[in-house]
Amino acid sequence: MITVTDLRIQFGKRVLFNDVNMKFMAGNCYGVIGANGAGKSTLLKAIAGEIDTASGRISMNPGERLSVLSQDHFAFDEFSVLDTVMKGHSQLWDIMQEKNAIYAKPDFSDADGLKAAELEEKFADMEGWNAESDAATLLSDLGITEDLHYTLMKNIDGKQKVRVLLAQALFGNPDNLLLDEPTNDLDLDTVTWLENYLANYQNTVLVVSHDRHFLDAISTHTVDIDFSKIQMFAGNYSFWYQSSQLALRQQQKANKKAEDKKKELQEFISRFSANVKKSKQATSRKKMIEKLNISDIKPSTRKYPGIIFKPEREAGDKILEVTGLSASIDGDVLFSGVDFYANKGDKIIFLSKDTRAMTALFEIISGNQKPDSGTYTWGQTITSSYLPLDNAPFFRSELSLFDWLCQFSNDTTDLYIRGYLGKMLFAGDEIQKR
Repeated sequence: MITVTDLRIQFGKRVLFNDVNMKFMAGNCYGVIGANGAGKSTLLKAIAGEIDTASGRISMNPGERLSVLSQDHFAFDEFSVLDTVMKGHSQLWDIMQEKNAIYAKPDFSDADGLKAAELEEKFADMEGWNAESDAATLLSDLGITEDLHYTLMKNIDGKQKVRVLLAQALFGNPDNLLLDEPTNDLDLDTVTWLENYLANYQNTVLVVSHDRHFLDAISTHTVDIDFSKIQMFAGNYSFWYQSSQLALRQQQKANKKAEDKKKELQEFISRFSANVKKSKQATSRKKMIEKLNISDIKPSTRKYPGIIFKPEREAGDKILEVTGLSASIDGDVLFSGVDFYANKGDKIIFLSKDTRAMTALFEIISGNQKPDSGTYTWGQTITSSYLPLDNAPFFRSELSLFDWLCQFSNDTTDLYIRGYLGKMLFAGDEIQKR
């Protein structure tokens, strides 16, 4: 359990949040949400003791262990993959190193023997004899094959490092677990594995994520950071979002009777609870939602960007036809014989364990790269747009945000560009930033 009492965090004169009082209980998973810059990662860093707080206190129960997903991909470069995972339980790792150093002494004494026996007892109490096999199992479950377990961290790629550091955070079943964007660079299979792992986790978990589907799958509670306040709600992201939007609509209907509003909220809770999946985490969440006091549902003050796709003209039935498409890099075949037909109204998801293959396919159908073989044809009524994996070249410019957007629009009038930026929550002097 983590207890936060009268927490205040500020940078200079800017108060990030103030008077935060919360308890994070074992058996629950708390999804931390908020706009960029609201302080989600800062809250986790404060709990981890990585930054100073202006005032307040953060505590755990005596003897409890805290584990944090490391964001430093180079901190363990001189350690093997397996050792990096075991270092996630620092107390166990220190005991392992101390007893190994004693056994390696050429002048092993009686005092050394007594100390080694003491360490062995602590080691056994921590189930240290299972440490290597437990670490190896976590790595394998996260897609790190056995041939890499004894490889130095500096010799594996960045996406593999993410998985190793995630295994490190999970290792040893910590009492309190802090995960900041744990699904970054994970494929769908690994995200699904992590969802199942956290849904059955018995201890306290706080997760920052922009993946609402992931938060829906794992969260029993939602912690919302908005307008310098932190509020906790029972339920996952979808419950928080839908209930807060309903409360906001009710707030705007001044003439609606209080009793009618209460009835509407109760009916919403009943419908939401009836659709909850039958997992352990979901069952716990359902019970909390059913006990929820109607007065706990508050209108959301969050603003959302208006992402609206409006075609210049009506699309025809044929969107895209791909026939026999193949691509390779330096003789390494990424894909071959790809055939598909996209019709009007189709929504298609592309999955691959090799991001190079995905990038190559989209670069080809966007006209930026030639295939090894095959053809693709867009429908006559279709204009296409492409957001690449590497979008850094778009921003190598000294233009203001206003002038930068003008490059991509036929309508460059002040009214249109300001309006478009406003839909994406850029306002006032922000549109002149570079």
